[in-house]
Amino acid sequence: MKEDFLHYVWQYKKFDFSNLKTFNGEKLSIITTGHYLQNAGPDFFNAQITIDNQKWAGNVEIHIKSSDWYVHNHEKDENYDSVILHVVWENDVPIFRKDSSEIPVLELKHYISTATLNSYQALVTPKSWIYCEKDIANVDKFTFQNWQERLFFERLERKSIPIQQLLESTENDWEAVLFCMLAKNFGLNTNGELFFKIAKSIPFSIIRKECFEVQNLEAVLFGQANMLPSVAEDTYSNEVKFQFNFLSQKYQLDKELIEPVQFFKHRPDNFPTIRLAQLAMLYHQKRNLFSQIITTNTLKNFYNLFDITISKYWQTHYQFDKESSKKKKQFSKSFIDLLIINTIIPIQFAYAKSQGKEVSESIFALLNEIAPEKNVIIVKYENYGIKSKSAFETQSLLQLKNEYCNKSKCLQCAIGINLLKQ
Repeated sequence: MKEDFLHYVWQYKKFDFSNLKTFNGEKLSIITTGHYLQNAGPDFFNAQITIDNQKWAGNVEIHIKSSDWYVHNHEKDENYDSVILHVVWENDVPIFRKDSSEIPVLELKHYISTATLNSYQALVTPKSWIYCEKDIANVDKFTFQNWQERLFFERLERKSIPIQQLLESTENDWEAVLFCMLAKNFGLNTNGELFFKIAKSIPFSIIRKECFEVQNLEAVLFGQANMLPSVAEDTYSNEVKFQFNFLSQKYQLDKELIEPVQFFKHRPDNFPTIRLAQLAMLYHQKRNLFSQIITTNTLKNFYNLFDITISKYWQTHYQFDKESSKKKKQFSKSFIDLLIINTIIPIQFAYAKSQGKEVSESIFALLNEIAPEKNVIIVKYENYGIKSKSAFETQSLLQLKNEYCNKSKCLQCAIGINLLKQ
């Protein structure tokens, strides 16, 4: 038995409330169960009940055992002074207010049907991957689609948190924020946090001033990443080392202690050298990139925006001083899709929110143009009958798995609630 089950039962009145009595034998009627609060304070706000024909309005607190009141130190919290009913599975000790009056108790175990309990136990019995894996495909389409939309915006809100933090540290410089967030995603999962630190260590005013020479941008990025060779063997490597020494002194760059970037398990086109060189070329060719990203809203236009070719040296190299066959190393469409999903849409959302604008429809339209992502989680859902047609759907499924399934929040999930109703 978990507390969230009792929350569900109380919120949706999944118990026999035709002849309720408090633990002390008083007649109890429920007018309204109150508003479910998932934060500090009592569980349900502004409930209305009658006890022996006396009407009460206030808050309801729910526990497995009544003694949990003292375990959670509610007797010391004035937020609980307004509790009019203590709803529990088992009443093991009486609970008193500060004025020594006893708080009425409803012991729910006498009023919940065996069928409801069996449905709950069937849902929360551990399965091989997620609790509802055998039944998730049976959830009605309307419920599932509405829940996916809610999940997607929850994920967007979460992604906007680091953007807001960056805004504060950059004095609301959206171009600087975009640069840092793009750098993080250029680093992919392996080097993302490292690239983010590298970008943060470079004041964006330097990028603005030096963007006219791509080699200067490469020098700053490679230098701050501690990737320049100690002994350079070709002209480019020597020039970049010289330029970085000059620029780091000119701008008094702080060299953060950043751990080495990772090449291991990456395909050559995803090597950190290539991704940083591409980032440098992007900012060399696209001035005022933020304003372009905010006004672009179709997949085709984003593919055009990111249609760039890497600098000549890196067309024939994957690492310093090691020549390879020539390749332009342009962005693949799948990589641009990742940038749109993980950087551009969260930036567009956060910016629109700061301006009091609504961009839901354009975001939906854009994500529905993008092919569904392929990863272990999405493949697992497919195995259980949930097939995605677009990146909008895969993003919502990632939120579902990470924030609900992994945390056993079945009774805070529209899917779990729908299955219980069935």
